[in-house]
Amino acid sequence: MNPFGKTEIARDKAEGMSGGARTTVEAALRYMSGFGNSFETEALEGALPVGRNSPQKCPYGLYAEQLSGSAFTAPQGKNERSWLYRIRPTVKHSRHYTPVDPGLMRTAPNAAERVPMLGQFRWDPSPLPDAPMSFIEGLRTITTAGDSDTQAGMAAHVVMVTRSMEAEYLFNSDGEFLIVAQHGALRFHTEFGIIEIEPGEICVIPRGVIFRVELVDGPARAYVCENYGGAFTLPERGPIGANCLANPRDFLTPVAAYEDREEPSKLYVKWGGDLFVTEIGQSPLDVVAWHGNYYPYKYDLRRYAAVGSISYDHPDPSIFTVLTSPSGEAGTANIDFVIFPERWMVADNTFRPPWYHRNIMSEFMGLIYGVYDAKPEGFVPGGYSLHNQMLPHGPDAPAFEHASTVELKPVKLTGTMAFMFETRFPQRVTAHAAGLPTLQKGYIGCWDGLRKRFDPARKDAW
Repeated sequence: MNPFGKTEIARDKAEGMSGGARTTVEAALRYMSGFGNSFETEALEGALPVGRNSPQKCPYGLYAEQLSGSAFTAPQGKNERSWLYRIRPTVKHSRHYTPVDPGLMRTAPNAAERVPMLGQFRWDPSPLPDAPMSFIEGLRTITTAGDSDTQAGMAAHVVMVTRSMEAEYLFNSDGEFLIVAQHGALRFHTEFGIIEIEPGEICVIPRGVIFRVELVDGPARAYVCENYGGAFTLPERGPIGANCLANPRDFLTPVAAYEDREEPSKLYVKWGGDLFVTEIGQSPLDVVAWHGNYYPYKYDLRRYAAVGSISYDHPDPSIFTVLTSPSGEAGTANIDFVIFPERWMVADNTFRPPWYHRNIMSEFMGLIYGVYDAKPEGFVPGGYSLHNQMLPHGPDAPAFEHASTVELKPVKLTGTMAFMFETRFPQRVTAHAAGLPTLQKGYIGCWDGLRKRFDPARKDAW
């Protein structure tokens, strides 16, 4: 497998389809490189107006429409918007919104279903179902935090997909989706173009962007962080300087790819914690060209340039932050998306795994593949754990014994990728997650072997 995935970066404008073609889906996946850039792309040559956003008459009979991800008056550096040139304006989608059963999807504060659970929790992966299940049907909420109405907090979901969405589309008004592929590949057809991710890659779908999800090579499972707050951005590097961590050039944005499909379709809308559907007569993914800085994107976690100590001790997990959602309070994020990738461990006279700690942040953690060094037993790919704010956690007993006695020579952790959705809010376990048979009843026992070692007569109690 290519360690950097199988993407192709677009060096120029997207190639259009002609001759009566109904869709540009068949075109090769191509991307533009960079984080937070202002891009322009067109699937038909000349579809983008030149020198203005909203001409009296758009080329090809298209409609100009702006999608804003921030307030109009947001500061220049935080102002997010894109201009889309589409076959029909999206007001054609706004007919009759009918409430539908959200299934196992939940949104904070969901107080009516709150389960009073306190402790450290871990789940085994849920098996992929045999029944046909789309991205919408397969979304299961594990935790919620904060309040979506106040645009603060998040939800952690697991999604299991066994069928592609056909003439079905979704947009989320409550927040943006960060999707972490864990098993199988997923293809996201969006208003802005097509994104495909495999295990080890992520995709971010901003608030309000319409998309549908297809399977690529069989059933798939992914973790999903729903961000109610400020849009994900790159963390400040501080003393690290200009390079390393997640480098902007490694983020990829799709080139324009449109669908001109005249067929009955369903558009689902997540709004205010509820799920609605409206019937439309065509594909809403009909954007022929666009420009701006508000769009979906992908990133290969294997390109993360990890940093750490090369002498003794090790910094806190913030050095592994890929993306952060700001809260308005400097240094305390609404959400941090943190990974634990392959890396060298070289610190001398140092306990190398994460230390025991209690934290003002709450941590939802998942394992994409491999073994996590602080929990070598019981934490398996596709599983997840929850360590809420101020509740103690750290390496299990076998990991402590090994790290405390092993010869400290340089060691490279390979074949591993874990991640964490970390938020300043307490994460509430949903009724669904509390009742899962995969909840490990004896998880707390992983620390039972931490025996008393204290001996006031011996400085070296080992």
